[in-house]
Amino acid sequence: MPIATGTKAPQFTLKSKRGDDVTEVSLSDQIGRRNTVLLFFPLAFTGVCTTELCDVTAGIKQYEELNAAVIGISVDSPFAQESWAQQENIGIPLASDLDKGTARDYGVLLDDLMGFGSVSARAAFVIDKEGIVRYAEQTPTPKELPDFEAIRSTLQGLQ
Repeated sequence: MPIATGTKAPQFTLKSKRGDDVTEVSLSDQIGRRNTVLLFFPLAFTGVCTTELCDVTAGIKQYEELNAAVIGISVDSPFAQESWAQQENIGIPLASDLDKGTARDYGVLLDDLMGFGSVSARAAFVIDKEGIVRYAEQTPTPKELPDFEAIRSTLQGLQ
């Protein structure tokens, strides 16, 4: 069960890789600057995850116009995430929750997915500039996409 709207979003600092650099992605980098959309997804190199993040990349201008940063989070290593992002032309930052702590903090860690062990559920959160969760959704199954219309509507209300 995802954390409730109206609550303070758990802070995180996760590793990300682009090119030769391993960097850190932190929620605190966005606080006070812009709203943030967090997209938890189960695993890189899978069909639904690829569709989701490629679609978001293609429509990133909509989120930028709503003054929102978008961050994808999975339990994959930053090296796997980078390879997948390059292969699929995914343009949003991907953050590695390898120890699964962030998915646990947000209430979206699945105990087991098809025998592969624990991974993050497919989930979406909108966090306002003050760090408060304004939208929280965990899809009924990992095969379903979040309600992106509701996400954009929430962002419009934060303008």
